[in-house]
Amino acid sequence: MRAIILTAAPLIEPHPLMLSPFVAMLLCIALLPFILKRHWEQHYHMVAIVLAIIPIAYYVLFLRRPQRLFQEGRDYISFIALLGSLFVVTGGIHIGVRGKTNPLKNSVFLLCGGLLANVIGNTGASVLLIRPWIRLNRGRYRGLHTAFFIFIMGNVGGGVTPLGPPLLLGYLKGVAFWWVALQCWKPRLITIISLVAIFYALDSMSFRRAPVQICQEDTDTAEFVRFKGQRNLWFLAIILTAVFVRHPPFVREILMLTAAAASYRLTPKSIHQANRFSFHPIQEVAWLFLGIFATMVPVLDYLQFHADHFALNTPAQYFCITGGLSSVLDNAPTYLTFFSIALGRQQLSSENPIDTAHFLETGGSATLVAISMGAVIFGSLTYIGNGPNFLVKSTVQEARLHAPGFSAVYSNIRCRCFCRFSCSFGF
Repeated sequence: MRAIILTAAPLIEPHPLMLSPFVAMLLCIALLPFILKRHWEQHYHMVAIVLAIIPIAYYVLFLRRPQRLFQEGRDYISFIALLGSLFVVTGGIHIGVRGKTNPLKNSVFLLCGGLLANVIGNTGASVLLIRPWIRLNRGRYRGLHTAFFIFIMGNVGGGVTPLGPPLLLGYLKGVAFWWVALQCWKPRLITIISLVAIFYALDSMSFRRAPVQICQEDTDTAEFVRFKGQRNLWFLAIILTAVFVRHPPFVREILMLTAAAASYRLTPKSIHQANRFSFHPIQEVAWLFLGIFATMVPVLDYLQFHADHFALNTPAQYFCITGGLSSVLDNAPTYLTFFSIALGRQQLSSENPIDTAHFLETGGSATLVAISMGAVIFGSLTYIGNGPNFLVKSTVQEARLHAPGFSAVYSNIRCRCFCRFSCSFGF
């Protein structure tokens, strides 16, 4: 989750060369785990720190705009507080499964998890269900299981209520809580059904190729037979409630971290052992997103400074450019950037809830739907497109299972799904 920008720093145009640290960060994440795997695992935090120092020094020493970095620092603290606290609390909840699943049960699991994401947020659903998802598919876990889990649980599944990034930012800027559900249900429904259908077809092929002893089910096929750590549901509720706390500063983060600390202290070690819980996945996410958040500042400022050059006039254009940039810029700040651009082109401000309401009442609904769904859907294309993505990937790798490379896209199936979605939406 990205925190709210309480006061906007003056808009400036960074030098185009300052875009290069962000490009370098993307290339490091994409290539070094394959080219220099052992060195990357040992020194990825140093890479993130070195690249982060470049824009920090530029904004402080040359532009003399440290307030812009303070703003981004607040966002980063909020992001890690939410992701880290959810990771710790859900690590104390053990959903025991027995028997082995099949493509139909997997599809139902993803569909139900997508619905749950609207209740506890896409981040909460991702970190809660990734471990049982891994256990259900033990013996034949493939990259497609990681990819479609990210597509549905971490992104599209949470596209009806603003309980997670990026839609939470719209709610905090004045968009009504149920506006998303009323306006976005059709494109979201088409997308999630398409994804589940594609997954069922691909998983069926994988299932048929798996050895017979792996596919054969146990006598008792009940899936959820044990649920331990129920007290952590209270801590989970505290964290989700704290999401909507705005003032005073950092109270939200303190509530989240306090709930996480209490959860970790009160959870029996046997539950952490059953979940194979460790702090490594969240440590990796924290370091890498430190580099991403810092190097992303000049990119976002450059985009907003040149907003008029985009010539965005139709919902289709907003959908495509918001979606394309969301896949590599983190969908939450990209959503907020183009939300502000859309209002600014009508001499309105996203900082004023009255302006937001006026924008939606005077024909801006289609534009905001396009921005919202573009950010939600395309945020699943890469691991840095949305906060839960990288955490899911790190958890899968911690279990010594396969996760796709930097991009979570499988050939062009996903792209065809987006095209059908756009056409059905009427762009």
